[in-house]
Amino acid sequence: MKQLFTLLAFLLIPFVLVGQLDTIGSKLSFNADFRFRVEQDWDSRKSDGTYRDDRTRFRYRARAGITYQDNWYEVGLRLRTGDQRKQQDPQLTLGDGFEEFGTLPIGFEKAYFQAHWTSFFFWLGKNDSPFEKSNELFWSDNVYPEGIAVGKVIDFDSGFINALDLRAGHFIISTSGKSLKDDAYFQGYQLLSSFFNSKIEVFPALYFFNDIPNIPDGGATFVFDYSILHIGTRLNLLKRDKLKVEFDFYENLEDYSQNDSIPNNLKEEKSGMVIALKYGNLRMTKDWQFTATYSQLQQYSAVDFLAQNDWARWDYSSFDSPDGRLTNYKGVELAVGYKVDERMILKAKCYFVEQLIPYGIAKETGSRIRFDIDYKF
Repeated sequence: MKQLFTLLAFLLIPFVLVGQLDTIGSKLSFNADFRFRVEQDWDSRKSDGTYRDDRTRFRYRARAGITYQDNWYEVGLRLRTGDQRKQQDPQLTLGDGFEEFGTLPIGFEKAYFQAHWTSFFFWLGKNDSPFEKSNELFWSDNVYPEGIAVGKVIDFDSGFINALDLRAGHFIISTSGKSLKDDAYFQGYQLLSSFFNSKIEVFPALYFFNDIPNIPDGGATFVFDYSILHIGTRLNLLKRDKLKVEFDFYENLEDYSQNDSIPNNLKEEKSGMVIALKYGNLRMTKDWQFTATYSQLQQYSAVDFLAQNDWARWDYSSFDSPDGRLTNYKGVELAVGYKVDERMILKAKCYFVEQLIPYGIAKETGSRIRFDIDYKF
């Protein structure tokens, strides 16, 4: 009899494993996307008054991820192409330094554990920024912070206020190997509120950056702090979010007057503002979206190598870093998007940028146009 039970147990093992695999498979989801970009730069003046050569680039990006989702938690990983030292930019340029059709640089951009219970969530690891934003001018979509984030939503049964969404996070930019207070870190606290059936959204925040290098990737000559107040607002003027007005204001509350490492003409350059008008959306097939954005960001209104690097070709390459330096400028973005079908979106964007405070004898400038094909699998 004992031998019979042993045999039955052995025969049942494949069925148990298949059942487990079916259960696991039902909780796994895969995602991937591909982008191809054509980009042209012109009228790019340097700080010495000379001009960079006009440049045409063919670029591409590939990403692939997997998520395991249970009732109250999920675990996710995602890979992407891109220079490992260039957190702002997962795009690669055709023929750019990969040794005559050599293999491509690929790394993890996300690796996280996230839990959620009704109106509360937290995540650990490397994940999307938890803070609400309307654009990438303060924080790039391609920069995934590493640390812990928490959030709580409070709903209201009111015609005036719909919900309050509280969010906070602590993220380590560079560990000191000592106490947490000695790390280079980023902390954020945000309150997102919506009014009149989400016709008005307001999301004030405080962001603290500790011991941030003035030049990224090991080229720093000093470190310093940022304490940035952000007030973000969105007005949804037509049904189905067809017409939106977005406004962002930034003010760095730090006093740099006694910091001898910062040039005198930059010590008070701590404010920024962005205003955008959007018409349409890209939710359904054959949808169009048109956007016009004006941005004016002073030198220390944001951490430049954590913000977007789309608007101009300014970077830290002279300090052996590929990171962009997109603050200390004013400029305009004009964009149009069209959703071909469920998987494909076409976009065109044009940028015109001028520096606010010159680093040399002339203000830097830049003009850029790009065309994107985005495809989701």
